[in-house]
Amino acid sequence: MQKNTTPCYYGDYLQLDKILTAQAPESAKYANEAHDETLFIVVHQVYELWFKQILHELKAVMAVFAAAEVKDQQLTGIVHKLKRVISIQQLLNQQIAVMETMTPQDFMSFRDYLVPASGFQSVQFKMLEIGLGLKSEYRIDFDKNSFYSRLNEQDRNFLQALETEPSLFERIEKWLERMPFLQLDDFSFWQMYHNATKQMLDEDASTVAGIAQIAEQERDLQLAEIERTRAKFAALLDQQKYQELQQQGSFRLSQRAMLSALFISLYQEEPVFNLPFQLLTCLTEIDENLTIWRYKHAMMVQRMLGTKIGTGGSSGHDYLKRTTEKNRIFTDLFNMATFLLPKSGLPVLPPQVKQKLGFYFGPER
Repeated sequence: MQKNTTPCYYGDYLQLDKILTAQAPESAKYANEAHDETLFIVVHQVYELWFKQILHELKAVMAVFAAAEVKDQQLTGIVHKLKRVISIQQLLNQQIAVMETMTPQDFMSFRDYLVPASGFQSVQFKMLEIGLGLKSEYRIDFDKNSFYSRLNEQDRNFLQALETEPSLFERIEKWLERMPFLQLDDFSFWQMYHNATKQMLDEDASTVAGIAQIAEQERDLQLAEIERTRAKFAALLDQQKYQELQQQGSFRLSQRAMLSALFISLYQEEPVFNLPFQLLTCLTEIDENLTIWRYKHAMMVQRMLGTKIGTGGSSGHDYLKRTTEKNRIFTDLFNMATFLLPKSGLPVLPPQVKQKLGFYFGPER
């Protein structure tokens, strides 16, 4: 049933008169218009439109996690929105192929008209990074020194204020810390996990020690690696050691949040953990897609500029390559694979814990 009282016309609804006349090549102001500058503008405008949609989705997600309690029913919508973000990211990564139809010489025909504009000045992309959790303190040194220097005062003030607000990373960390199942009655996940990992590593060491066919040097190397793994597991459960590793940058999540994420991942098939596990998986995929985008962008810049300085004053490809490696957010969720146990080695959960993690119906009356 029609609800509008005024007819809606396609072009007016999408404001195509604004969108389709919003491409103004700089080269045309000084000389003959460079043909590929229109492509360059359209691709970046499309990026900004998709950034707007991603921010729209993340705003809704953040509103849920800002509450003191996140209801299980809300996680379905959260996971749906994050999966939409992932689909958009995949599209953005594919879009670089369209840009790469432009040759380096095509780019050179208008590049020098764009100085000092650059991706550094994409406020929406900076909003996305900050909102996810990539604040100034976690950036590479070049970013720390120049993240705001290329922005006008209004944009700089806006983003600096945004840095003072909790990020999605911080909201997720608090949510994980509130998980009630780490300690329940007489059950302690910490102790159960310690016993399981100790047994697994003891069995590994016994197996290596009992192999007669390998050289002693190789045996010593394998046993030493097992002991290094044992130390990593021990640090995960030792509050002081964990905090030391946090200060060194090995972990970013708090110890309790990390153990909650680990519990969820180990027992992901338990009904109560299914959506939380999907949520954690979505966060790793978002971080991975950002990394892929940075890598593809770095490769494209190297293809277009070689070793030239970027229009924004960075070292071009070298700078982008370093952000690919360092400007990560949810690395703890990637590194968690270090601490996973095989399903065959998972301890059986006590009945009272199993019941709280499952769906149980009383007998018919």
